[in-house]
Parts: sequence; C-alpha cells; structure tokens
Amino acid sequence: MAEEVKTSAPPPPPEGEKKPTAEKPTAAVSAEPAKPVEPAKPAAPAKPAVPAKPAAPAKPAGPVPLPWTSPMVEKYKSQYGSGIDAQIYLGQNYFAVDRSLIPDILRLLRDEEQFDYCVDITAVHYPKREKQFDVVWILYSFPRNERVRVKTQIADGASIPSSVSIWPTANWLEREVYDMFGIQFDGHPDLKRILLPDGWKGYPLRKDYGILQQDKEWVQINLGIESGQ
Repeated sequence: MAEEVKTSAPPPPPEGEKKPTAEKPTAAVSAEPAKPVEPAKPAAPAKPAVPAKPAAPAKPAGPVPLPWTSPMVEKYKSQYGSGIDAQIYLGQNYFAVDRSLIPDILRLLRDEEQFDYCVDITAVHYPKREKQFDVVWILYSFPRNERVRVKTQIADGASIPSSVSIWPTANWLEREVYDMFGIQFDGHPDLKRILLPDGWKGYPLRKDYGILQQDKEWVQINLGIESGQ
C-alpha cells in the first residue's frame, strides 16, 4: 500500500501576534438607478409695474364768484361804469355797488325792472376790513319771477340812506339791522331797537360780540339778577 502523505499543520503564530483571519468577500451593493432630474420650471413673467395714481387736484378754498351778464347788467354797467359790479355766487345774482348809488339803484330796480318786493335787508361784519360792513338787500320780482341781491360796503360808524320810501316793509328790516349791527339808516321814520330792549348796550351780530356776552348792567338794573347766563 502506498503510504499516506500526512500534511503538517501550520506552525502556531508567535506569541503576541493575532491569528490572521480570512477576509470575507464583500457583497456587491446594487445601486438603484438615479431618478431623472426634472427640468427647472420657467420663471413666471414679471408683472408690469402699476403706474402711480396721479395726485388729486387741490380743492379750491371755497366757492368763487363768476361774472354775471344779462341785458339788465349791461344796461346799468354802461350807466354807472366801475360803480357797479355784477356777479353770480352759488347760483345767486347780485350787484356790488358803490355806497353813493344807494338808494338810486334800488329805486331803479323797483321802477324799471319790477323788483317790487323787498324780501330782506341784512348785513355781514368783517372786523379786519377797512369798510367793516356789507349791507345787503334781497329783492324779488313777481312779474319776472326773479331774485337779485344788492350789496354795498360801509365803514363802522358810517350811515346809509333808508329805503323805507321805496319799500315800506324796509321799516322793520332796517330796524333789525340797526339793532343787531348798529348800522344807521338816514331818513328812517323811527329807527330804534326791535328785538332787544331799549337801552341795551352792544350789537350781538357783530363778530367782536361774544356769543355769551350780555349787557350785565341792563340785566342787573332791570331784572334784579347778577347775570342772565
């Protein structure tokens, strides 16, 4: 028989050294297929810039008088020239006349233009103006169905002719203007207070007369109280 060949075992490793180990084969990692890259979305078109709103026009300080023209206006302007000015204010026709034309212009408006009704006489006080008062006549014509205003300026302490001889109702209207503003009407038949008692001091519709102001002296003497407030 053939002799069996004995294989000798490998010698043990020297002391202090580790026994080598056989490396295990690493398994191949199966990589997933890469996802396709989505194409970038196109940028949204830019919105056109909104133009700024134009600034609002400045509001006028207040209503502005406009020229008033009519055959009647042309007639009196040709007669009195710069002594008369005709305008429209808030739809109202009026003549602004020189004080020297009062009462002639009033009489002409009654006799020639048929303004036979004196609706009212009043005044407006402008304390800072040289001629502090506007005196205003409001007239109406029944035949024409038309209204017109006449106004003139006078200084504080100045007087103006009465129009009682033109319209008898001016009697009470002029008394009220005298009572509230202290304006004198020359030729008035009985110019005295009509709302306030005789002897009252001051004129309540002047701008320099306070709303709570009163004639305390009259109140104390006639009513026997310290104050009417």
